[in-house]
Amino acid sequence: MNTDQIKAVVLLSGGLDSSTALAWAVREKGWLCHTVAFDYGQRHLIELDASAAVAASFGIVDHRVIKVDLRAIGHSALTSATPVPKDEAGHGGIPSTYVPARNLIFLSLAAGLAETVGATRLVIGANVVDYSGYPDCRQEFLDSFIRTALLGTKAGSEGGELEIAAPLIQLGKSEIIALGLKLGLDYGLTRSCYDPLADGMPCGHCDSCFYRRQGFEQIGCADPLPYPLK
Repeated sequence: MNTDQIKAVVLLSGGLDSSTALAWAVREKGWLCHTVAFDYGQRHLIELDASAAVAASFGIVDHRVIKVDLRAIGHSALTSATPVPKDEAGHGGIPSTYVPARNLIFLSLAAGLAETVGATRLVIGANVVDYSGYPDCRQEFLDSFIRTALLGTKAGSEGGELEIAAPLIQLGKSEIIALGLKLGLDYGLTRSCYDPLADGMPCGHCDSCFYRRQGFEQIGCADPLPYPLK
């Protein structure tokens, strides 16, 4: 193993964006990646199986699942009995699928893992061009977080390096998909739906399904996942 190889911790939900970010880190940057997924009480638990499958497809040796009970906080359609909005994508505002402080919590845990494994990069699939209105997917938030992480960790206080890579931050969904296909990502392994059917397949009507389907349509490529008939 190249001892000079950059190590990274990739936040891998198993969705389209995070999986593309992993493909970028592994195949475009050549980083040695550790991946982490979070069991936070989300209704779409199928994404945890997807994250493991995607990690395995890239030969990731260290894939971890950290359990965090965000149902105790509530106030999100993803962590409560509140219905997931359907056929409302693009209506503006912060949707009910926003999970309070989710990326703040996840990045903090990822920063702790990075310190443990000696990684100097955190990789996240955040995207602001066609994102669903989540404030913790903005570049301003990521920049602020990394300053805090450097102040609040042993590695940072001793002059260690830690950076956030958000390679998709300014890409549209179709551009993200095109990048992933170029890098050999099998999107059939990924899961994006917020309210999947009993068999784990997408509902076809939530915000996440809308943006995913639109992205594939814009590049003239079929999504490998089936959708129910309208």
